[in-house]
This record gives sequence, C-alpha cells and structure tokens, in this order.
Amino acid sequence: MLFIDQLGHSVFLEKVPRRIISLVPSQTELLVDLGLEENIVGVTKFCIHPSHIKKEKTIVGGTKTYHFDIIQKLQPDLIIGNKEENDREGIERLQENYPVWMSDISTIDESIQMIGMLGDLLGVEQKAFEIAEKVKKDLGEYLPNKGTAVYLIWNDPVMVAGKDTFIDEMMAVSGFENLMKDSRYPVLTLQELKDLAPEFLLLSSEPFPFKERHLSFFQQELPHSRIMLVDGELFSWYGTRLLKSRKYFESLV
Repeated sequence: MLFIDQLGHSVFLEKVPRRIISLVPSQTELLVDLGLEENIVGVTKFCIHPSHIKKEKTIVGGTKTYHFDIIQKLQPDLIIGNKEENDREGIERLQENYPVWMSDISTIDESIQMIGMLGDLLGVEQKAFEIAEKVKKDLGEYLPNKGTAVYLIWNDPVMVAGKDTFIDEMMAVSGFENLMKDSRYPVLTLQELKDLAPEFLLLSSEPFPFKERHLSFFQQELPHSRIMLVDGELFSWYGTRLLKSRKYFESLV
C-alpha cells in the first residue's frame, strides 16, 4: 500500500502497521485516542500524555536526537514524525531503514487533515473521522477579539511565535491578535518587546517553562500590558489535545 505524507513523500507499507514509533508528543496522544496504544512500541521522553505512556513504552530519545540502536531493536514497521519538531538529519537517516510518515502543520485545517490521513494509514478511519469532526466543530469559529498579544516560547533570548505557525492560528482562534507579522520565530530584545506595547503578553508553559517569577519580571518591564501564563499544549499541540482548547480559550481573560 502506498501512502503520501504531508510533505508529499511516498510511504510504502506492506500491511497495516503494528509496531509504531512516535517522535511527536501530540501525535503520540492522538494514536492512543485512536485506540492504537497497543501498537505503539517507542516514544520520546517528551511524550507525557497519557501520563503512563513513558513507563510502558520504550524511550527512543527526544524529538531532536534519537537512539538509533534502540530503534533498530524495536524493529518498527512505521515511524511517525513532524517537519518542525523533528531533526531533519535524524529523520533522513531513519528513512533509509524504515517507513517514516511526516506531518507538516501550521493550520487547524492541516491538523484535521493529518488526523484523517493517519486514520487511513492505520486502519482506524471511522475513529479518526469522528475526532476530526469534533475538532472542526470546536475550532471552526474564532472567539471574540480579546486584544493585541505577543506569545513567548523562549526566554533569554526572548523568542516569540510569529506568522505561519500553528500557534499564530490558535491565537487567532482564541481571540488574540498576534502583533508578530514577520518571521516564524523571531528573537526580540526587551526594548523591541516594549516598543510593541501588546495589550497581552502570553508566557507559554512550553517549550520554555515560564513561571510566576517570569510573570513578575515582565510585568515590571511592561506595566501597561497584561501578563499571562498560558498552557502551551493547548496553543501548540495539534492532535486530540485540540478538543480541550476551545473551553480553555473561553476561560482566558
């Protein structure tokens, strides 16, 4: 069977995969919710949902570095990755020996497409369709405008989410107008951040784990902005975690 991933690569499978390695935390959670937990043999150290998954599956590394010897022992018949989250060189090395299916997601529509494509690939079409329809219903309409915002994903240096990112689209859905209109993940000086004068400064819980002490620092530096700690998973995970996003967005502000 020949399948095409979201990068346009051909992935040939002799049968429905039964030994899957997931290199993306949000897609690991999706596989479990598709009823495929028993088929997962390997995950990354960042695959934290469901909470027991790291205890019961083999850790094959992180999202950027992989233990190729462990992966070889697991003998996967499918590896699932993502263009942005995974290391290109490592993925290309894996593609030499295993079927590797890659997602490429910067919009909700692409996330919905990914869910459906994995459903077809893994023989769980109906369940995938049901999940995709729920996501479409939940996130099909934007919430009322809350104000201008800048979304921080890293500290020292300050890195923010810009255009053509999944976070940018989720900000729009949640009612925040992203002031970053240029590059995808620009680095800003503190002065540049002040000059933007956002109504809201959103400090994400991941990949950098912003805490209360960071909130206090930025509140002092941007006294006219509302500084908020936000759940990064609900702004950036593009699997079934999306089903929790709208309720969370409605609770903000």
